[in-house]
Amino acid sequence: MGGRIDAYIDIASLYSYLGFLYLLKDAPGYVANNVEVVYHPVLLGAINHASGNKPPFSLPAKAKYGMFDSRRSCDRAGVPEVRPPPDFMARSMTVLPLRALHYIQRNFSADAYVTAFHYLFYRFWTPENADLRDPEVLRSVLREAPAGFSGKSSLAKSGAQPLFTAAQVDAILVGATAQAAKDQLTAATKEATDRGAYGAPWLWVTNDAGVSEPFFGSDRFHFVYKFLGLPYQDVALLDTPARGGKL
Repeated sequence: MGGRIDAYIDIASLYSYLGFLYLLKDAPGYVANNVEVVYHPVLLGAINHASGNKPPFSLPAKAKYGMFDSRRSCDRAGVPEVRPPPDFMARSMTVLPLRALHYIQRNFSADAYVTAFHYLFYRFWTPENADLRDPEVLRSVLREAPAGFSGKSSLAKSGAQPLFTAAQVDAILVGATAQAAKDQLTAATKEATDRGAYGAPWLWVTNDAGVSEPFFGSDRFHFVYKFLGLPYQDVALLDTPARGGKL
C-alpha cells in the first residue's frame, strides 16, 4: 500500500471544505498506510473559466436542488452550522487568503499550514462569515486562529495558544502580496487544470504502482480508497426484519 493524494481546493468552495474535513478525519489511516496528502490552494473561478464550467447555482434547477444537497452533505460531514456568506459571489474571490496559504505552506510547519487552512475554511463558512478579502479581516482571523484547531471553538473560547504570533501574521500578510505567492497560486491552479480539473475539490490520486487518476467531489472516497488499495467499508443497506409480522 501507499500513494499520494493531491487535493486542489478553494476556501470559497463548500464541497472543498467538506472534502477537506473528510481528508482530515481519515488522516491517521493515511499515515498508517503510507499515503501522503498534499493540499493545494487554487482559485476555483480561474478553473471554471479555463474549463468552460459554470457554478451550479447559475442554472436554476441545479440551484434549487443544491439547497437540499448542500444541507444533507453538511449534516453528513458534521458541520450543520455551515452558512454561505450573504454576498457570496463577491466574497468568493479568495485570492488574498489563498496566496497567504501558499506563503504559510512555504514558511511554516505542515501542521501549522493545515490548521490555518482549516481555520480559514471555518471562518468563511460559519455564520460569522468573515470577509477574507479584506486584509485587516484576514489579519484578525489569522491572529485569533488557535493552535490545534478542531473545528468547534475559537481561540477566545478554547484558551488555546495562538497558531501564529502577531509578527508572524504581519509577515504572512506581506508575503501574500509578494510575487512568489502570486506565482505559486497561479501555478497550482494551472496544475489543476492541466490535470483535467473543472471544479473543486479536484483530487489527483497516485497509487503505489505510480498510476494516477483524477477524482472529483467530496463523496468519491470509496473510489479513491479502492484505487489506492486501502481497506474501507462501503455504504451498504443493512438487513432488517420484515414488517407486518410473520406470513
